[in-house]
Amino acid sequence: MLVDHAALHDLAIDAVTQAMSVCRLVQGELNAHRHMTKDDRSPVTIADYASQAIVAAILAEGEPEVPLVAEESAEFLRQPEHAAHLAATVDALRRSGVWPGAGEREVLLAVDRGGGEPRNDDRGFWTLDPIDGTKGFLRGEQYCVSLAYIRRGRVEIGVLGCPNLRPGEGAIGVAHEPAPGDSGGSMYAAVLGDGASMLWEQGDALYDTLLEREPMAADQPARLAESVEAAHTRQEVAERVMALAGPTLPAIRVDSQCKYALVARGDADVYLRLPSRKGYVERIWDHAAGMLIASEAGCVVTDVLGRPLDFSRGRGLEGSAGIVGAPAGLHGRLIGALAELKVGQD
Repeated sequence: MLVDHAALHDLAIDAVTQAMSVCRLVQGELNAHRHMTKDDRSPVTIADYASQAIVAAILAEGEPEVPLVAEESAEFLRQPEHAAHLAATVDALRRSGVWPGAGEREVLLAVDRGGGEPRNDDRGFWTLDPIDGTKGFLRGEQYCVSLAYIRRGRVEIGVLGCPNLRPGEGAIGVAHEPAPGDSGGSMYAAVLGDGASMLWEQGDALYDTLLEREPMAADQPARLAESVEAAHTRQEVAERVMALAGPTLPAIRVDSQCKYALVARGDADVYLRLPSRKGYVERIWDHAAGMLIASEAGCVVTDVLGRPLDFSRGRGLEGSAGIVGAPAGLHGRLIGALAELKVGQD
């Protein structure tokens, strides 16, 4: 079966662009949503559902036969005690302008489209994390919308929308006021075999920059991009791995798959997610888009044992132990350091 990757790429860009708009609105009103629902998680809940709803609606219109595998379902919103969350989700979609005619029934049905099943046939499926980086979102810092298309176990299209990560800047922790004509964020997109690019808007123009990472020499200092939350990885082990692999620069700590974007564009050099507890399985929507973007930019992304990430097993990466991504040369040295420390060998 022939797949029109250009059309799917454009569809994914459109969906993520609209999701970024509604997420910006909700993040800009964090305190109002907290006060309305008396729940600190309410703002991210509203943004999660609004983001998933608009992405699902756009994908359904463009490719109705391709299922969507996403993190959320509408069961929560259907419960009477969460009527305020549903009303706020619909209101955010309307006021952001991405879905002016949104109604409660339509939004619930759209969110539930994310309950599709992963499949390994020629038609493939989409996978979505509507808000990747929950704690970053709640702090008013970095998060992203992550959308990928997977076919026969291979990620073929990946898009990351990073509303607070400005183009050309490295570790930005705090959301900012955009300059006139500046959307304030950036987007990253890749098609398997066709490279990766960074996109951003300024005024009425859309800028598109090709991302290319060259191999890194052994004496070239490397910078790690790691999670803000220590529970997401083993930071003390990561520090030892980096030291064994060569000279280092101070690490960047940032939430979400924005780390993959920073590595792809050269503001960081290493993405390292070490198994934090035995039996933990990464979810496909947390890595599919970022992995492809970093890979197409010239990086190597594997598990800590040097094996390709396996996206053929459903919603989880059961066949993979942790994740390491870096430009060629450096990636090999990292795998050697991980082997020396016996990471992932238990």
